[in-house]
Amino acid sequence: MSSQKLDIDPESMSIQTHLGIMQNVIQRMSANSSSSKAWCVSLVAAILVIVADKGKPEYAYIAILPTIVFAALDTYYLALEKAFRNSYNNFISKVHRKELTEEDLFSVKPLGNMSALQVVALKSFSIWGFYISLAVLVLLTKIIALG
Repeated sequence: MSSQKLDIDPESMSIQTHLGIMQNVIQRMSANSSSSKAWCVSLVAAILVIVADKGKPEYAYIAILPTIVFAALDTYYLALEKAFRNSYNNFISKVHRKELTEEDLFSVKPLGNMSALQVVALKSFSIWGFYISLAVLVLLTKIIALG
């Protein structure tokens, strides 16, 4: 493929198809993030129910493990979503500046430093607000059960 700039109409089918592909990928990352939260709540609740049923509140801490694992997974999905949004925005900018090349078309790659994006994602309220609240709930459940 060449890096020669293409003279393509922004309304062309190839541009619209590429944007559709990118939007689908971004939507999938968002759905995966949402699924992580749903699975985490279900798993933590199941663990706490089993712990309560067995009368062993000291084992409630086991529910912290899936909270940490799903928080890491959710952070990864949010970082990927941001990277694909960066790629989408970069593509749109190239279209507007008429700097689009063949390599840009149908190249669906995340754009950005994933490690840095994961740190940014970890700072997001959608991550720490949810998972810290869930961890506090687990700790409160244990304290109340022992109290």
